[in-house]
Amino acid sequence: MFLLFRAALILLPVFVLSTAATAAEPLHVEIDRLIEAKFAGRSPAEQTDDTAFLRRIWLDLAGRIPSTTETRQFLADTSPDKRQKLIDQLLAAPSRVDRLENLFHVMLQERRGDNEEWQKFLRTSFEQNKPWNQMVREILNPNDQDENLRGSAFFYTSRLKPYGQNATDWEGLTRDVGRLFLGVDLQCAECHNHLFVDDYKQVEFQGLFAVFRNLTVRGGVKFPAINQQAMTEQLEFVSVFDPAQRQTGPRVPFMKEFPVPPLPEATDGKPAPKKKLTPADIGFDPLALLATDLPVAENDLFVRNIVNRLWFAMMGRGLVMPLDLFHSGNPASHPELLDLLAREFAAHQFDMNWFLRELALTRTYQRSSQLPAGTEMAPPAADFLVGIEKRLSAEQLLESVLEATGNAARLKQPQADGKPNEEYTKLLKQFQAAFANEEREPEVDFNASVKAALFLLNDDDVLNLLKPVETNLAARLAKIDDPRQLMDELFLSVLVRLPAEEERTAVLAYLEQNSSRRDVALGHVLWGMLSSIEFCVNH
Repeated sequence: MFLLFRAALILLPVFVLSTAATAAEPLHVEIDRLIEAKFAGRSPAEQTDDTAFLRRIWLDLAGRIPSTTETRQFLADTSPDKRQKLIDQLLAAPSRVDRLENLFHVMLQERRGDNEEWQKFLRTSFEQNKPWNQMVREILNPNDQDENLRGSAFFYTSRLKPYGQNATDWEGLTRDVGRLFLGVDLQCAECHNHLFVDDYKQVEFQGLFAVFRNLTVRGGVKFPAINQQAMTEQLEFVSVFDPAQRQTGPRVPFMKEFPVPPLPEATDGKPAPKKKLTPADIGFDPLALLATDLPVAENDLFVRNIVNRLWFAMMGRGLVMPLDLFHSGNPASHPELLDLLAREFAAHQFDMNWFLRELALTRTYQRSSQLPAGTEMAPPAADFLVGIEKRLSAEQLLESVLEATGNAARLKQPQADGKPNEEYTKLLKQFQAAFANEEREPEVDFNASVKAALFLLNDDDVLNLLKPVETNLAARLAKIDDPRQLMDELFLSVLVRLPAEEERTAVLAYLEQNSSRRDVALGHVLWGMLSSIEFCVNH
């Protein structure tokens, strides 16, 4: 049990572990078999209690902690399958769309800004439970004729627009497609074969670069859109270590090259001009070819990358780490499991809901983040003996703060004109500024910062959430005279559990010492809980 005042500000959490297995039985059973086969006699952590499971699954599938009412309902349920029922309930709820939209926005855009059309594309896709391979096809080859799909071009336009002193970064776009959709970071193979990763050859980078080098941002439209100039000849390149001229057509890395066809001849028998042609003019569209041939079940890197990223999102650590360094010199911690996950995900038509459900049903996912009794040090995280503590995104943290303090309904109610509440929008920007990573930086590890700590300590808008307003938590607590009832309501609302007796005693003693200013003292207690490690990580 966490002690309330042990950690007042956001500190670096200790990463621990989780579980997984194979495929004749349901996937979640096979996941656990494969994970537990590597325990080698070591004792794993117990399964979480109901309150820890409840908080974890709400954060992972809904993007926030549960309300007090939702917590009490779950704890009162005595049915043996209540965890499975809750998983199914959350996967069918609108909050799942909110969570996945935010998860994939941060994963794919890495804080490059927001765009309404892009958000619409993500939201519509997750509302439909669109297969992942279809989503990626629509991102790689945007369709500007469909208003539900055209926002996918923001993946390109957010990277093609010059920023600061930088020119258009086609190379960075090339790297990101490899990293985010294939799990391979080819950046260091741009000018020569990678010096440390034998699998990463220069031709793989250059072949993917050949797909994107003719893209530009289209102006004159209100939605993200691109132009693509025709590719009329192979891309020439040389290594900095070898002056020999080499050529490549567009490539799906590690799979195939698309030969560039000769230019069609004009009616007078002369070659058609090379400039200002479009792919339609010559019948050769590298984007369409890439979008067709990259996101397929036969592309092992494509499938393994997404199951590894979803495993990371749910379990706190990928089977391959770093997430974008798949290669033969960096094997998975559980190779057989990774093969199984990829095979089953593809066999189930890239159904993300099905896959998340199977992960959530595992003993691995539901393992406690507290070490077994007598264990002095955390075992290696890759063994998944213990549930791993995960960072909360800025958005998860804000939604949880609003839910805990009872201000969510008030601040998330749209204004009369239909626009988001201005106070909520302001808070969202402040939380993103304090807790999100810098632009273009993946959000993988938890990085404590003085900026975040000072924000929680001093920001007036945050502190105002702790004051009694309408029916928020502070207002509810002010009306409760019974000490036990007061403590139960406080802890269930904020930490999604009942207080330990030592916590109950300590808090009540503090309130008694400050009985003349009880509301202020309650605000201090609430602030201490919201800024604790227990609240600020998913454990």
